[in-house]
Amino acid sequence: MIEKRRNPLNEARWLRFKANRRGFWSLWVFALLFFVSLFAELIANDKPLWITYDNQWYFPIVSQYAETEFGGEFETEADYKDPFVVELIEEKGSIVWPLIPFSYDTINFDIQGSVPSAPDAMNWLGTDDKGRDVLARIIYGFRISVLFGFVLTIISSVIGVVVGATQGYYGGWLDLLGQRFIEVWSGMPTLFLLIILSSFVEPNFWWLLGIMVAFSWMSLVGVVRAEFLRCRNFDYVRAALAMGVSDNRIMLRHMLPNAMVASLTMMPFILSGSVTTLTSLDFLGFGLPAGSPSLGELLAQGKANLQAPWLGFSAFIVLSLMLTLLVFIGEAVRDAFDPHHQGR
Repeated sequence: MIEKRRNPLNEARWLRFKANRRGFWSLWVFALLFFVSLFAELIANDKPLWITYDNQWYFPIVSQYAETEFGGEFETEADYKDPFVVELIEEKGSIVWPLIPFSYDTINFDIQGSVPSAPDAMNWLGTDDKGRDVLARIIYGFRISVLFGFVLTIISSVIGVVVGATQGYYGGWLDLLGQRFIEVWSGMPTLFLLIILSSFVEPNFWWLLGIMVAFSWMSLVGVVRAEFLRCRNFDYVRAALAMGVSDNRIMLRHMLPNAMVASLTMMPFILSGSVTTLTSLDFLGFGLPAGSPSLGELLAQGKANLQAPWLGFSAFIVLSLMLTLLVFIGEAVRDAFDPHHQGR
């Protein structure tokens, strides 16, 4: 049998990461919250999980069923909140609802009084100023924020590593012109550009992602460039060049692993910055389209409805928890890749 080769360096890094108990448990908590949010449709939805009717199974969260399927009169999709439709189904079967019977855009018309309504047995964190369930919007908004941060971090990191590696390896005029371009590009007022472009194009997830990538790829260029400038004069790099090894092979196999140490330690902080940027844009009204589940939009509602403190408190607690976990994870990753740090 072939024994799997163990890497002592990676094992030492993992032990240093585990030694930081705060970051280690923060990783587990954040992973659990993100995993749960991936199944938001199964947790918060205004459609039943499944229906048994006349000895047949129906899954409304996957497929659409007409009201006539359950003995109704209309050919349109059944309204499962309608007491008449519920009565028809329960005559010959049963309905299984999600834990939260509201989606992020479901308006609760059964609210007694004005909106925003306070937390109660039906809406655990109350409703916003349009009668939508706050907890459902938080679950969906958390997922969108984290996914946006992940995608933005990965794309911008790849671009930053490629640009920094190219500048540091070749140097000369390429490095000089690249640095001047970065200095000019980093001074562009990103927020003002987003505000101006919002008047021409309706913002959406991918539009915002493209704009943010255009201005966030520079975060890793400096550390990668410095590492490549340092490594390109090492003896093993000169020996590889003398042996005729291609530049791409030298950069990928011999120099990039050294630069990735510094890059990986910064990625959790880039992720937290991406989430903060999206939240800020949504708070100012230049983020995701109106009606999208957004933590920033919930903060804006809390600011506009001071008589409903549950709106601001809910968004503040979720954002604080998310960013705190990411910062703790980033500190643990930084300690793991620092060979001089001895975790207690």
